[in-house]
Amino acid sequence: MVLGEFPVSNEITALIRDFLRTELRLSQAAIDIALNQWQREQGPLPLVLWRYGLISIEQLAQMFNWLDDLAETGDWKRI
Repeated sequence: MVLGEFPVSNEITALIRDFLRTELRLSQAAIDIALNQWQREQGPLPLVLWRYGLISIEQLAQMFNWLDDLAETGDWKRI
């Protein structure tokens, strides 16, 4: 799961916002920019974040790991 399909439910968007805020420590402004750009480009969110310099390469790997964990555990299906 790379988060490139649209539309995305409000529940998934809230889960993403929480991860970006709590785990990656992004500001609300950075999150808003990233999500707006993600919707505009409709590309993979982790790459949008990295391409615009909002996360480091280490944080990019952390986000991919988080997405893999969600996919493996099936937690995202409950949303």
